[in-house]
Amino acid sequence: MSSATSTNTAIGRLDSPLAAQIRHDGSIYTGVEPDEVWASEIRRLAAERDAVILAHNYEIPAIQDIAHHVGDSLALSRIAASAEQSTIIFCGVHFMAETAKILSPEKTVLIPDEAAGCSLADSITAEQLAEWKSEHPDAVVVSYVNTTAAVKALTDICCTSSNAVDVVESIDPSREILFLPDQFLGAHVRRKTGRDNVLVWAGECHVHAAINGDQLTAKSESHPGAELFVHPECGCATSALHLATEGAVPADQVKILSTGGMVDAARASGAREVLVATEVGMIHQLRKAAPEIDFLPVNDEASCPYMKMITPAALLRALVEGADEVDVDPVTAEAARGSVERMIAIGNPGSGE
Repeated sequence: MSSATSTNTAIGRLDSPLAAQIRHDGSIYTGVEPDEVWASEIRRLAAERDAVILAHNYEIPAIQDIAHHVGDSLALSRIAASAEQSTIIFCGVHFMAETAKILSPEKTVLIPDEAAGCSLADSITAEQLAEWKSEHPDAVVVSYVNTTAAVKALTDICCTSSNAVDVVESIDPSREILFLPDQFLGAHVRRKTGRDNVLVWAGECHVHAAINGDQLTAKSESHPGAELFVHPECGCATSALHLATEGAVPADQVKILSTGGMVDAARASGAREVLVATEVGMIHQLRKAAPEIDFLPVNDEASCPYMKMITPAALLRALVEGADEVDVDPVTAEAARGSVERMIAIGNPGSGE
């Protein structure tokens, strides 16, 4: 089965007085500042290209603020599928743009920099999954949405961090489950379901894995009374639950949440301070959702370099050049779409990763 591909095809170049400023420094696109002139030009070009701009919660504030929609990858992909525009500009990492293409095969999907990958999605390949499946031929494969199209195509049912427990509990308890690729989310699922026949792939998001229990404990001790918002991909998720069990932090102040769930919880929280264990870009949306709360990152260096490749210059380039286009071959897309749709049928997929 062939995998998804990216092409650098220009789909009708548009004129912009800012285009000449765009530079590539060997790692990212630079040369353009996100000022009002840039913002006005982005809005003009998006209208001319008939494009909707989607931005993930982990993008830099300027990208989030110019986007038509901000959210987690699955919620944005579903917005893309229902959007009236013919072109999707996905400001996120590559697997997210692939998912948008899978759910919107008739639309043009662009990612501002095709080199924006994902350490978690890269932690398992389709070939590795095929080999694992051959070792467990009767198992049900449950894949996190943070995977490539080729991996989704070999998957029985996808899940998000908010519905992973529901997905696993929907499967016959006697069936062995191969859960991939995130080991911390897998441990969370095993803990919540009590099932010992869930085999977990040893993958991780390097940013979330680096947010550790010692950091969380130290922050909690220096901010007594603060609520904890912890993403289940974090290496500190188990430590957060331990703090609650030991009474160091009241149990009702510890919340294991997806990115979308964090925004909902922020709006409902009456806390003065909230410690946030996830990628630091999330703080921007939380502060917009509840400006009266002081949101503090557990690790202020937890920044995804791939997300930050989507720069103001990269977004401008995508709109001017019609680049970089993301495509998924029809056979892979059809198989991958089935695994996503089976997840959606179970429910609660909207507050994705």
